[in-house]
Amino acid sequence: MTQSQQKNANILQDRFGLKIASYLSAGAADLPYDISERLRAARVQTIAKRKAEKIQTAGSIINAGGTAVHTWGSDDGLSWWARIGSVVPLIALVAGLMAINSIQNDNRAQEVAEVDVALLTDELPPAAFADPGFVQFLKMTRQASNIQ
Repeated sequence: MTQSQQKNANILQDRFGLKIASYLSAGAADLPYDISERLRAARVQTIAKRKAEKIQTAGSIINAGGTAVHTWGSDDGLSWWARIGSVVPLIALVAGLMAINSIQNDNRAQEVAEVDVALLTDELPPAAFADPGFVQFLKMTRQASNIQ
């Protein structure tokens, strides 16, 4: 059962108990004194048991997930190694992102440099590449070389 379903079940149980208690209290006015006193004593004992069960359940939850409670709730359970261990993945992530950014910038600069070298070492003047007819000529020659 998930935690929200457990909470909903507890809420429904509490509502049901309150509703029954109100019906019993309404009918208790007609009962003799000795019976009403025994019912009151039984209610007190039942409520005491119910509170004890709730405290015991909460204690078992804390004991079962004690490491999570200590880790996120307070600094008492964190040693230096645990603190370092929680920061190291973050540092590795930042370093990896910085390395990826640097590599991509180097690749872009290398591609631009290759295009510049090709333009500057070619026999044609750079103005020829701006001519729309020449661009069409380059497309036709590329298609012809791809077919062969």
